[in-house]
Amino acid sequence: MSDAQPIDRPTFELVLTERLELRAVTPDDLDELYAINSDPGTWRHQPEGRHAAPVTTKEWIERAVARWDEGLSYWTARLRSDGTVVGVGGVQHIPAFGGWNLYYRLATAHWGRGYATELSRAAIEAARLHTPQLPVVAWIHAHNEGSRAVAARLDLIDHGLLPHPFYRQDLHLFTDRETPGC
Repeated sequence: MSDAQPIDRPTFELVLTERLELRAVTPDDLDELYAINSDPGTWRHQPEGRHAAPVTTKEWIERAVARWDEGLSYWTARLRSDGTVVGVGGVQHIPAFGGWNLYYRLATAHWGRGYATELSRAAIEAARLHTPQLPVVAWIHAHNEGSRAVAARLDLIDHGLLPHPFYRQDLHLFTDRETPGC
């Protein structure tokens, strides 16, 4: 019989950053997340992704909730100061991407304040703590200068325009480390 104790893995369902409370997405977030995901402004770089009905956001939330079984998924991002929902984001393990996919979407009223960078730093740190051998990847449209600037602030490596595994177009692939085959 071994005296070895199981190693506790950190839980990431609640993460606090300097200004944000990042809490695992739940069905209770439907109204706030639908408002963000249905706003054409938040989808100006990918208009076809906009949620046209609350049921689309509900199903998206259900998938995000289910992914927490893998240890990480998306958070609803709230201001610590007053609880205002500013966005959603985090990482999910996507085997076709070869690692953790970094994602965020912020309400347009909260763009330009550094929240995307703050949320993304927390997501990258969580991914590295959870599964350090897997890279963090971010696929970004060439015309999305704001997200490319966030990737640069995060010191992600731009591997240039490459075919996205699901979309029928080339996107910039950014990773948190050198990745063979890029």
